[in-house]
Amino acid sequence: MVETGSTDSIPAGDEGPHVLVVDDDNRLRDLLRRYLGENGYRVTTASSAAEARAHLAGIAFDIMVVDVMMSGESGIVLTRALREHNDIPILLLTAMAETEDRINGLESGADDYLTKPFEPRELLLRLSGIMRRTRVAAPQGELQPLHFGACVFDLASEVLTQDGETVRLTRSESDLMGVFSREPNVTLTRDDLCARVNVDPGGRAIDVQITRLRRKIEPDPKDPRYLQTIWGAGYVLRPD
Repeated sequence: MVETGSTDSIPAGDEGPHVLVVDDDNRLRDLLRRYLGENGYRVTTASSAAEARAHLAGIAFDIMVVDVMMSGESGIVLTRALREHNDIPILLLTAMAETEDRINGLESGADDYLTKPFEPRELLLRLSGIMRRTRVAAPQGELQPLHFGACVFDLASEVLTQDGETVRLTRSESDLMGVFSREPNVTLTRDDLCARVNVDPGGRAIDVQITRLRRKIEPDPKDPRYLQTIWGAGYVLRPD
């Protein structure tokens, strides 16, 4: 059933984070409203930037999901304008998959960027990751530890263990593990990784960080089983 009104909300209990979904696609807006509502969020929707502003004027939301390509004011313009006076976490959705488009989205002030089409589970992981970084309580049960070989990475605590023993990670290594763990089996480009962990894309810093991380999680770092290189594309984490 396609949504006919854009101001509907689905309560998910008083403790659920309140998300504002902004998208001019009726079908996708309705699907997101239902899916997020079924997974512990309180959901309010808007079909335009103007309607989103009207909601923001009267409601304190925990996070926003904003489509980039909307008629009228785009999601990037809205995000940039909000950043002048509002630090609400924002996840951008877009059909544009080029690296430059992703960087433009992040430079506008968005906290993360998800390319369409996407798996609904990936959306939940991205939202959980943003809220963890911005200290908003995510719905219980969304952050599941990732297992690969003798290692376990706990997204909630950002702790890596190997055979039950804690493995010390630098801040950059922990950030990388968080990015890969939120998107297992997804190939991420070097530029995308650099943008999301604040590493200079002009050098080899990200490759150095990958090498160091492999030394901590791989049985044989020279022949990686879990954190793999996809030649010409980027890197991917393949858990068990």
